[in-house]
Amino acid sequence: MRPLRVVDSITSLDVRDAGCVAVSGSHGGVSSARFALVSRPFLSVFNDAGGGLDGAGHAGLALLQAAGLAACTVSHDSARIGDAQSTLNDGIITHANAPATALGIHPGQRCTAVAALAQIEQETKP
Repeated sequence: MRPLRVVDSITSLDVRDAGCVAVSGSHGGVSSARFALVSRPFLSVFNDAGGGLDGAGHAGLALLQAAGLAACTVSHDSARIGDAQSTLNDGIITHANAPATALGIHPGQRCTAVAALAQIEQETKP
């Protein structure tokens, strides 16, 4: 089973967390995604921060997708920004990149279900 890391800020992860399921309170913007690129979680969960101008609150998902990493966001209306425990317990998925979609993650799911799915997902699957 993959380790679950629940961190208020994605900046709390490092290379020792590679392959984990990371549930964060961070926004899903490009700056947050850059930290996830370094630590390389199997799945990164962020807050969509209300979308932002030009989708800035979930723009990092494309950056992670380009690196083959699964990522998704939860609605800012369902979970407190900056509070990873709220993301995990209360979050409802709003966006998922292609690697996350391939895992069966899609908008409308509860974060608890997504995290559980990703923890047991076989590493041999694409």
